[in-house]
Amino acid sequence: MDSESVKAEVVKQVKTQYVMDNARQLIEKINEHCFEKCVPKPGSSLSNSEQTCFTQCMEKYMSAWNQVSTTYINRLQREQ
Repeated sequence: MDSESVKAEVVKQVKTQYVMDNARQLIEKINEHCFEKCVPKPGSSLSNSEQTCFTQCMEKYMSAWNQVSTTYINRLQREQ
């Protein structure tokens, strides 16, 4: 392997790790925020209203996260 191949592989691994870390952080934030907001008294199962609240909260977080990610990626691509 030449140095360019090694560099490309390292960059690929760093990008993959970055994506995994972002996904993990997103899931943690969703669980933290949405659970606290939607499940005031945890029990053995979620009520219909808790499920609806949690689903809507998750969708909002995912949408915002996707928008921020897309904007950031576009900005990085313009700067290259």
